[in-house]
Amino acid sequence: MEKTQFELVSPEKLLHAGEVAMVVVPGAEGDFGVLPRHAPMISTVRPGVISVYEENRSTVSRRIFVGGGFAEVTQERCTVLADSVEAYDDIDRGETERALKDAREDLEDAKNEVEKTEAAKQVKVLEEKLRALETF
Repeated sequence: MEKTQFELVSPEKLLHAGEVAMVVVPGAEGDFGVLPRHAPMISTVRPGVISVYEENRSTVSRRIFVGGGFAEVTQERCTVLADSVEAYDDIDRGETERALKDAREDLEDAKNEVEKTEAAKQVKVLEEKLRALETF
């Protein structure tokens, strides 16, 4: 089976680099699947789950939650530059719910537009993380 290169990079490190059968990315305008010889494109990535299919296109090998970022797709590869990354299996519902409560309080207490924007972004990421737990 033909494969494509997939790289997932966070601000801290390279998290995944290798050949995959398919990868599904949460794009800003909807999820998109990347297969070998995909048409070139660039997309913003919304908070959500990247599904990696390493061996075939019917079995997910790995799920990774990303807090947003950018994706570049060429005919040979898909590179995702993620704002933040967490293995789906490592997401703790209780911890995420507490963090969401704190982030909502931070949003209410924000004193300027910069604080409001940052708190609103954090609320969105945490809400999507909880939604992902319900979806998969």
